Amino acid sequence: MAAAPYRITVHNIEACNCGTACGCQFSGFPTSDNGGCDALIGGEVKEGKYGDVDLKGVRYVVACMYPKAIHEGNGKVAVFIDQKASDKQAEAITMVLSGQAGGMPWEALAGTIAVLEGPVRKPIDMQVNGTRSGYKIPGVLEMQQRPIRDGVSGQDKEVHIVYPKGGFFWNTGNIATTDVLEVNYGPVKFRHGGGFASYATATWTNQK
Repeated sequence: MAAAPYRITVHNIEACNCGTACGCQFSGFPTSDNGGCDALIGGEVKEGKYGDVDLKGVRYVVACMYPKAIHEGNGKVAVFIDQKASDKQAEAITMVLSGQAGGMPWEALAGTIAVLEGPVRKPIDMQVNGTRSGYKIPGVLEMQQRPIRDGVSGQDKEVHIVYPKGGFFWNTGNIATTDVLEVNYGPVKFRHGGGFASYATATWTNQK
């Protein structure tokens, strides 16, 4: 598929192996135990088109493993597209997620990837529910968010990271943690829990 103008707004549901205060959001470097970034970035398109292809409702998950910070490269990445998407929708969202269509953040991320698997068509079970969102591809990957809990009261806490001048993936993220964060597909394999997660709505485009 040729590159086309696009603008999409998505439910962005992500998690990684950093602590709850992900260092990448502040210094640009992971605070994980292994010094690298293992992450799942999933989503569902709320609205938007790639050219004349309507992408509303399309689901996807991008699984990433980086030995150091993402911008330092050598990433192993697998891209999964929900089987319910039509062939044209799958091709279009792949053009966005692979960076081939241009536009941030995916155009920048494309230059950090050493190994790319996919697009892989799989059934994606996804729940979009703020900081209780999650998704699963049976036998392949799973991520489940839950709200952060106050260590004193035990009550759920609402914490936001805000980029007043615009962020890389999103401008305002509602921060959560994970009960489950795991993937086992080809070269992308990890299992973590209790680390950083966020729910946000984000708009991506290759137009000015």
